[in-house]
Amino acid sequence: MTRWALVSVYDKTGVIEFAQSLAAAGYGILSTGGTAAALREAGMDVTAVEDYTGFPEMMGGRVKTLHPKVHGGLLGVRDNPEHAESMRVHGIDPIDVVVVNLYPFAQTAATPDATFEQVVEMIDIGGPSMLRSAAKNHRDVVVVTDPADYGWLSARLQAGEPITAAERAGLAAKVFARTSAYDAAIAEYLARTAAAGWAAPGSKSAAVSGGTGTEDEASSHSDWPSVYSLTAVSRQALRYGENPHQAAHFYQDPDASPASIARAVQLQGKELSYNNIQDSDAALRILRELDDLSSPAVVAVKHMNPCGVGLGSDLEQAFDRAYEADPVSIFGGIIACNRPVDEALAERLTGMFLEIVIAPSFTEAARQRFARKKNVRLLTVDMSAPLWRTGDRLLRRVSGGLLVQAVDTGATSEGWRTVTDREPTADEREALRFAWKVVKHVKSNAIVLANAVSTLGVGAGQMNRVGAAEIAIRQAGKKAAGSVLASDAFFPMRDTVDAAAAAGVRAIVQPGGSIRDDESIAAANEHGIAMVFTGVRHFLH
Repeated sequence: MTRWALVSVYDKTGVIEFAQSLAAAGYGILSTGGTAAALREAGMDVTAVEDYTGFPEMMGGRVKTLHPKVHGGLLGVRDNPEHAESMRVHGIDPIDVVVVNLYPFAQTAATPDATFEQVVEMIDIGGPSMLRSAAKNHRDVVVVTDPADYGWLSARLQAGEPITAAERAGLAAKVFARTSAYDAAIAEYLARTAAAGWAAPGSKSAAVSGGTGTEDEASSHSDWPSVYSLTAVSRQALRYGENPHQAAHFYQDPDASPASIARAVQLQGKELSYNNIQDSDAALRILRELDDLSSPAVVAVKHMNPCGVGLGSDLEQAFDRAYEADPVSIFGGIIACNRPVDEALAERLTGMFLEIVIAPSFTEAARQRFARKKNVRLLTVDMSAPLWRTGDRLLRRVSGGLLVQAVDTGATSEGWRTVTDREPTADEREALRFAWKVVKHVKSNAIVLANAVSTLGVGAGQMNRVGAAEIAIRQAGKKAAGSVLASDAFFPMRDTVDAAAAAGVRAIVQPGGSIRDDESIAAANEHGIAMVFTGVRHFLH
C-alpha cells in the first residue's frame, strides 16, 4: 500500500524542495492543478488526484478533492478496526501527510479593482476541508499549511526521525487558527458588502471603497452578526504595552488598507511601541480628515490628542502653524504630514525631539538628514488610498465583552444651520469648518479654538465643557481674539459661550440639542457671536 502525501498549494514558495524531501522519504505524491504541473516540471513523479479518485476535476476546479477516497484517507483512524475495514473495502489508501495552503481571499478582497465575483472565487472550499480533516486526525496525519514549517519537517524526515505527538498537535492547532481566521475574513467581507448594498457579480467590491456612516446604519442592526468573529495576523511583538509591566503584540487585519498605520513602512528608528502605534494612528486619522481641504497639512499629536494642526501653501508653512499652536506639547510628540518631506523640513524637524514622523514619502536628502537622528522613527503611508472601507467597525475590549461600532466618518458642513442673529462671515465659516474637523479627534469633553489655517488652543478630556474651553482659551492666549470655537457636543448651559466671548471668539460651531440651547443662543446674540448648529456630535472617549 502506497504511503501518500497530498500536496496542493496556492503559495508555491519552497514547495518543490519540500515535496522532493517527501518523495525521498518514501511518500507517493498526490497533487492537483498548478501544483502538480510545477512538481512535474521539476522532474517529480506525481499522481493526479483525479487519477487516484477516478473522478474528474470539474466546474472550473471548484470540485476536485471533495471525494471519499481523499477524505477517507485523511480521516480514517489507523488503529480503529472498523475504519481500517472500510478503507480496505472501498479501496481507500491512507494519506499520511497533507501540504495545503489557501487561496488569497483577504488579499483579493483588499484589491481596489477586484469585483465581487473575483473575490468570491477566492473562497477556498477544498483546501480548508482537507486541512480540517487532516488536523482532526493529526495523530495519524501530519498536516502542513505554513511554508515556514517545511525546513524543520524536511530535516526530520531526511533523518528518519518521527514527528512527535506534541508537534503534530501544534501543526493541527496552526491549521484551525488559519481556517478560523480565513472564515472570519470571509464573513467580515460579506457583512461589509451587505452593509454597503448588495454587490452583484461583475461590480466593484464594495468592501474596499470609501464611505461615510449614516443614520440608517446607526439605527439598523440587520447586518450585525449574532456572533462577532475577529481575524488578524501577527505583525510584530512589542517590548511592552502602555506600561512596562504589560505584555503586548501588534496584529494586522489581513486586508488592511494600504493607508492604515498597520501597513506603514518604517524606514528608520527604534522599534515602534504600543503607545507609538496608538499615537501614530490618531495622527493619521486627523490628517486624513483634512483630505478634502486640499492643502499641505501637518498634524502634531501627543497622547492621542492633537496639540497642533496647521495648513499652509507648503509643508514648511503648515509645520510652522502646527508648531506655533503649542510649542511646548510638541516636544516628544508625533508629526504627520500629507506631502513628501524634503530636506528643508527635515532640517527643521531634526532640530527638536520627536518620536515619529509620518509622511507619504521622504526625499533622499531628507533621509540623510534624519539619519543623524537614528532613533527617530520615519514611517511612510500610502495616502492615496481610502483609510476606511464601507462597513468598517471600531472595536474596544471591556471586561467580559467587546464593544463594536461603526466608524465615525465625515465631519462635513452639510446640514449646518445658523441659529443666531449674525451669520458667520465667509472667513469665519472656513475656520469653523477646519475647527470642526479637528475637534472630532480630540478626547471628550473637547473644545478647539482655531482660525482657518491652524489650531490655536485645544482643551481635551475634561469632566465639564467649560473647563475644556478655559484650557483652550488659556493656551490660545491673545490669539483667541477673532478666533472661532468648535465643541464636540452641545453646551449644557451658557457658561462656555460667555467664556468664549470674554476671550474674543467671534463664531462657534456645536451640535446643538440641549434643552437649554435657547440660553446659549441668547448669550451668543448678546455678544455678537455667530453660532452654527451641526446636528451631529463627535464624542471621542
